Amino acid sequence: MSRTRRTDEGHGSLGSKLSGLAVALGCVLFLGGFVWGAILYQPYTVPTPSMTPTIGAGDRVLAQRIDGDEVRRGDVVVFQEETWGDLPMVKRVVAVGGDRIACCDDQGRLTVNGKAIEEPYLPKGVKASDSGIPPTTVPKGRLFLLGDERSGSLDSTVHLDEAGKGSVPRDAVNARVDAVAWPLNGMLERPTGFAALPGGLSEPGPLRLVVAAIVGGAVLILAGAAYGPLAKRGSRKQPGRRREPAGAAR
Repeated sequence: MSRTRRTDEGHGSLGSKLSGLAVALGCVLFLGGFVWGAILYQPYTVPTPSMTPTIGAGDRVLAQRIDGDEVRRGDVVVFQEETWGDLPMVKRVVAVGGDRIACCDDQGRLTVNGKAIEEPYLPKGVKASDSGIPPTTVPKGRLFLLGDERSGSLDSTVHLDEAGKGSVPRDAVNARVDAVAWPLNGMLERPTGFAALPGGLSEPGPLRLVVAAIVGGAVLILAGAAYGPLAKRGSRKQPGRRREPAGAAR
């Protein structure tokens, strides 16, 4: 066997090993990403337009499973409260226990603890509340929630006369919405209007890392699986080497 042929076989063996390693690593990332995502995230379909324009009716969202104590102002959450119909609902948290909320100031803005809140997710020219919100102190351990479609959302403003002053307990929250999965609108932005208030904003969940693991794994699987057929095709195209004639006998 010639030295050139042994070198070619060595390269082929190394390539096959690297190909197998890429497929194995890709499977780990791909399946691990799906399992990780399934543990952390729950998909929901939003049935009503109460969160438009952020989330439309029929949109499919991905919500990270969290404890109610992790909720911050500005979060879009999935919750279930018996006095609200005992069905999963999606609303935005605009005030937490101890906050004093009111609407509207002379520019039509919501105020929390006397601070006007800029809400860029609302359509331009739309007031933070059509009917207004009288100055209300949110009870401790509870959340005040509004839909982004302020004119028709059945939210805390329609429950103001109840014992909780329109609020729901923190433990009613099941998850926090991180992204709109369908249509592909991507990650929800954290509203900076609440950033200066005590507690600040929540940190986005690891959804981007989950997606990166799944996509990266798929790329490695495809690349590794494609190596064999491409290598065989390349070897067929190489011209055959001519054997040198044996020396003439004397």
